[in-house]
Amino acid sequence: MIPFISQLAKNEQVLWLQALSEALPSESIILADDVPHDQKHLCTLAIVANPDLATLSQFKNLHWLHSVWAGVEKLMATLQTSAIKVVRLVDPMLSQTMAEAVLAWSLYLHRDMPTYARQQRKTQWLQQAYVPASQRRIGILGLGELGCVSAMQLKSNGFQVMGWSRSAKTLADISTFSDESGLAEMAAQSDILICLLPLTPATKGIVNSALLNKMPKGSSVVNFARGGIIATDDLLKALDNKQIKHAVLDVFEQEPLSSTSEFWQHPNITVLPHISAPTNMNSACTIVADNILQYRQTGQLPECVDKVKGY
Repeated sequence: MIPFISQLAKNEQVLWLQALSEALPSESIILADDVPHDQKHLCTLAIVANPDLATLSQFKNLHWLHSVWAGVEKLMATLQTSAIKVVRLVDPMLSQTMAEAVLAWSLYLHRDMPTYARQQRKTQWLQQAYVPASQRRIGILGLGELGCVSAMQLKSNGFQVMGWSRSAKTLADISTFSDESGLAEMAAQSDILICLLPLTPATKGIVNSALLNKMPKGSSVVNFARGGIIATDDLLKALDNKQIKHAVLDVFEQEPLSSTSEFWQHPNITVLPHISAPTNMNSACTIVADNILQYRQTGQLPECVDKVKGY
């Protein structure tokens, strides 16, 4: 028996349950609330989607969890001192979906769409100077699977692409940087800075005044990672003093974004409702099923999240 533990709306839980059951016909997958109390101790594995601690604690003998999300920072914070291991979703389709979004919104900034939108509202007919993609420098924060695929997508569209990661990495035809000095060096060359880092204690607020002020004046920021990656007040200050020209924000510390947030009406911010890379239920369920079947056959866990690093 495998419980599906989630804080999703009940109708969404039912959809996930159906898809997971179809992908794993040899397993009995049950919504957490439907597992009889006297059988919860028999569960050693759970499939999760942002579960809460109270529900998890009802299953005393869980050995590992498989998340159907790629982002697991809230889960890792909850289980920091627990022996339970966590496997996050690694889905090539998710990487391609993110790369598509990175390209789309990089083009939005590259071709100066926010300026043309403002001109339209003023009925102003004015052509802005064109900058070739080969002269546009894009820096990516985070060179995991999402960052690497996104970097190659941008490169194939003619941009100058750089990438930063906490530990040194190499990527064909991409300039790579690491550690604090590398972060500052890349920021100083980035006309567009794209955030794809996992949220950990080491990355919280990594995009702050110190970093933003190192970027070329009039550059732009895209956050497709987590809201906590950017120090909000620092970003607003950089936008207001025109150090940063525009910010595309898809993720926020509070979601849905409050209707009273100043982000909504800020003339130099584009607000998106966390849509850059939605999980594909079908591909996610196939990956989860393959990992669980492999575990049943070999007893070996899939690659687990490092609780120290947070990813």
